[in-house]
Amino acid sequence: MGVQIIGTGSYVPEIVITNEQLHARLGFDSDWIVKRTGILERRHALPEQATSDLSVEAAKRCLAQANVSPKDVDLLVVGTFTPDMSFPSTACLVQDRLGINAPAIEIEAACAGFMYALITAAAYVVSGVSEMALVIGADCNSRILNPDDIKTYPLFGDGAGAVLLTKGRPDQGILAYSMGADGAGGPLLCRPSGGSRMPPSIADIQAAQHYMVMDGRAVFRWAVEILCDSIQDVLKAAQVTAGDVDLYLPHQANIRIINASIDVLHIPRNKVYNNLEKYGNTSAGSIPIALDEAMAENRIQPGNLIVMSGFGAGLTWGTALMRW
Repeated sequence: MGVQIIGTGSYVPEIVITNEQLHARLGFDSDWIVKRTGILERRHALPEQATSDLSVEAAKRCLAQANVSPKDVDLLVVGTFTPDMSFPSTACLVQDRLGINAPAIEIEAACAGFMYALITAAAYVVSGVSEMALVIGADCNSRILNPDDIKTYPLFGDGAGAVLLTKGRPDQGILAYSMGADGAGGPLLCRPSGGSRMPPSIADIQAAQHYMVMDGRAVFRWAVEILCDSIQDVLKAAQVTAGDVDLYLPHQANIRIINASIDVLHIPRNKVYNNLEKYGNTSAGSIPIALDEAMAENRIQPGNLIVMSGFGAGLTWGTALMRW
């Protein structure tokens, strides 16, 4: 408690990849993707763009909206699992380009990356270690997807979102949160080659081991369960009901995951924000992009109760109930 978001910003690349374009190249029915995921199109980064580029654009828009100078930011936390390179961190690259004089922390929690980063930054602000924290979630998923895999390639897009955190009223902030991990599920969604376990090699590239691999059915089942369970946990901890919440911002992974979960929780669909059809799954960029668009549409007002929930590879999850 005692923290507030005073600015939001987002950025998606200019290249739009429609289902029809994928149909022409991969040969599957474009309606199949809509029925399976709810996705109509997604954005892909330009050849010269990387995750840091998307992050910088989202951050600039966030800072401009809040009318805050980069020099006033004393903490930068970036959530991503598609960094520009192994090192230096993307957070450091973003810090330099924005002209921020502050620690730059990078968190890898895949599609839960933004929630991990947000909760971490909030702890810094509440403790007094930070007065103005910039939190970014960003991913270039198109760079780690197998372009010939019809089960994963159509699901993901590229994008970034940012928020600015500072101290707020005593009644503002995170009323309750659930943040966790289940490493036993790591093999369900991973990128085998490219790290210290399997350094890049010609053989791995020929075997497509440098691309993301996913057990879609198992991840789907887990995602529905963790979305339901973690939302129930934070509502119970804060002693509020599902109906008390003004807007739900779930990770935009798959419309079937979202609908299955909110139906179990008896949440009206008009209280759930979705932009999945435009961007696909943007991983760590998903929630902050949705938050920025919801703010622009006046879907969030002072005093509102907001639930944000991310879940992804690791397996990781982060869900928070926040009073605006």
